Amino acid sequence: MPTKIRLQRHGKKGSAFFHLVAADGRAPRDGKFIEKLGTYNPTTNPASIDINFERCLHWVQVGAQPTNTANAILRYKGVMMKDHLLRGAQKGAFTVEQAETKFQAWLGSKESKVSGKVESLEAAKKAAYETKMNAETDSKNKKSAAILAKNTPVVEEAPAIEEAAAEEPATDAPAAE
Repeated sequence: MPTKIRLQRHGKKGSAFFHLVAADGRAPRDGKFIEKLGTYNPTTNPASIDINFERCLHWVQVGAQPTNTANAILRYKGVMMKDHLLRGAQKGAFTVEQAETKFQAWLGSKESKVSGKVESLEAAKKAAYETKMNAETDSKNKKSAAILAKNTPVVEEAPAIEEAAAEEPATDAPAAE
């Protein structure tokens, strides 16, 4: 029985959600499987991957062949790296403890990259929000200035002439006395 590690599609049209499963290679894509190993949600940014690391490693070590996408997911989570290091330890290239320290160093660098991406996405989202809010404020101020200008009464020149006429009699009155 050729065992495969592959994805089973779930979710509605346009928003796929996948289960990572170990299944017989002859079974249909969404059909019978041996064991569910985790989930993969590509609609989030970055994609949400939740796997049972130990069971995935077990299936890879016993010879289950991952499909291309499942292989990419397992590489991303470090299952293939751990398998590679454990095979090197079996061959005598280094000890199991050295393999574990190498894996932990790789895992730490991987986590820092992922957290950096998450932080940059949050910063970009915040900057876009601030830009949008500033644009809305500017637009609101322009509209309110236009409304204020429209509703303000226009000062005509006639009152200026009346003011000049009012000043002339005042100068004539002291001369008459």
